[in-house]
Amino acid sequence: MKGDRVEIVVDAGDTTRTYEVVASRAGRRVETAVRRGVVEVSEVTRTGAVVRTARFMANRVLALVEQPVPREDGSEKAGRSGRPLGDVPEV
Repeated sequence: MKGDRVEIVVDAGDTTRTYEVVASRAGRRVETAVRRGVVEVSEVTRTGAVVRTARFMANRVLALVEQPVPREDGSEKAGRSGRPLGDVPEV
């Protein structure tokens, strides 16, 4: 979703560097993967095509912070009953 963001903090020797990968258009999302000692952060379209990828050596990555946009689909709201917690239903 537009607005998905991943921040990567990398050890650059005597200092740290912060990189951001952001889903720049509607319908795109950001995916992360760790494979064979490499951290891959990719911006992906709805169809699964990779738009761009950032790769970092896993032993240099200090932090990987995923900041997704809150979703407004029915899956999150399906479990809610519409009344506040602690209220007793009327019979």
